[in-house]
Amino acid sequence: MDDHNSIIEKVKDITFGQFCERVIEVTGKEWPLNLSIELTAERGKLIVAGYHQDGMRQVNMQLLNWRGIDMINAHERDPKQYIKGMRDAIKAIENGEMNPFPLLTHSLSMEEASEAFRHLKERPDGFIKALLLNT
Repeated sequence: MDDHNSIIEKVKDITFGQFCERVIEVTGKEWPLNLSIELTAERGKLIVAGYHQDGMRQVNMQLLNWRGIDMINAHERDPKQYIKGMRDAIKAIENGEMNPFPLLTHSLSMEEASEAFRHLKERPDGFIKALLLNT
């Protein structure tokens, strides 16, 4: 994700100019959020799952409106839904329908939890998610 325009062109080529019916933004950063809007097709759905907790965002409302994009907040507030989601995810992993393991770029012990949280906040190169091991 180093060149905004080249990413858009690559996705445009891959999708034969149609862009993506569904896009999930997970970074919590403004630039990728706007990139996600550009990658979403007309009448597509943009699911915002990234934690945007560090201030206001400026988004391309013109493109959201023009393409008729549904922007969906993926942050659930009902604890029962959290539990259901975790159970569904475990079942999907067990059934081979989902493989989250490539996203786990770091393994740390519980004693290193503060380092894991620092990585989560600072997002160093190569970091996606950390696995905390109770050893």
